[in-house]
Amino acid sequence: MAQGTDLRELLESRAARFHEIETLLLDPEVMRDGVRYSGLARERGALMKVVGQYEKVKELQRNIRDNQEMADGDDAELAELALEEIPDLQAQLNASTEQLQELLVAVSDDDSKNAILEIRAGTGGDEASLFSADLFKMYSRYADRRKWKLEVISTSHSEVGGFKEVIFCVSGENAFRDLKFEGGGHRVQRVPETESQGRIHTSACTVAVLPEQEEIDVVINPEELRIDTMCSSGPGGQHVNRTESAVRITHLPSNIVVVCQDEKSQRRNRERAMRVLRTRLQAAHDEETRRERGDMRRSMIGSGDRSERIRTYNFPQNRLTDHRVGLTLYSLDKIVLGDLDVVVNKLRDWESATLLEDMGFKPGWLEG
Repeated sequence: MAQGTDLRELLESRAARFHEIETLLLDPEVMRDGVRYSGLARERGALMKVVGQYEKVKELQRNIRDNQEMADGDDAELAELALEEIPDLQAQLNASTEQLQELLVAVSDDDSKNAILEIRAGTGGDEASLFSADLFKMYSRYADRRKWKLEVISTSHSEVGGFKEVIFCVSGENAFRDLKFEGGGHRVQRVPETESQGRIHTSACTVAVLPEQEEIDVVINPEELRIDTMCSSGPGGQHVNRTESAVRITHLPSNIVVVCQDEKSQRRNRERAMRVLRTRLQAAHDEETRRERGDMRRSMIGSGDRSERIRTYNFPQNRLTDHRVGLTLYSLDKIVLGDLDVVVNKLRDWESATLLEDMGFKPGWLEG
């Protein structure tokens, strides 16, 4: 469990980074680099509220200390005035500290980033691939509701029209913050279209959700890459690309492999593959860091972990169950049309409560 000292160190490091970014944004060389400038501006925006509130808390703490020193001084009249002000200052400090707590658990370094989602069909054969397509449609509709941009990076179709795998990027305000809860195993219970006896089948898909990494976030040594090109595969006929536009990139140290073939341009496929590779490398690094720290309390929220079932979609009962928080809703028909807000909000509340408990918040945690 984190202690107050650890929290102060975290806040001081964020404040230092915020002021460093403000200096960098005034650097002419940075201003000429559109990609770097945009990334720094986004990072500054994510830090601004937390840092501003932290500095307000520190100012109130200084005022209380100053008043306490005056109260202990030789000037009786000044001491009386100082004592009268302390209760009001303490009340302001308590309120500001509570606001800081809320901001601190609400903002992570990745929350403001775009999200890369990877949906893969699991057990259940053709029905699992169709369910993958249904999940993709659900997230597409949710993105439309939130006015986010969705860009398909890579697809692998099944023979029945579903997806063996689909990778896509969702861009927009708080995209990763709200979509990170989707990482894990998704189970569906329904009567497949191909079922003549009306029996309910169970199949599953896995979803990984990762924060997209910019070039400035993850630096990759080109000498550590093996890049192969090939002809794109597809459903046949006019859709088959007969040029070597498909790209497979292998990161040799980690053996992570990314294949992109949806674009007709080899250059575009390579760019998309590098986006996915950067994201997967950062995710692998973050997972290793969590393992070293023994910190697995968020292994299923925000990590993209696919090893455990998180949700069940029961179509005959029109029921959705999220197993992490014991949430059951009988409005599956609306949820699959993109009405995910009620689920996301419940998970965000649960995450905030868990973080507050794990971080050891208590009165006076910033004192001393």
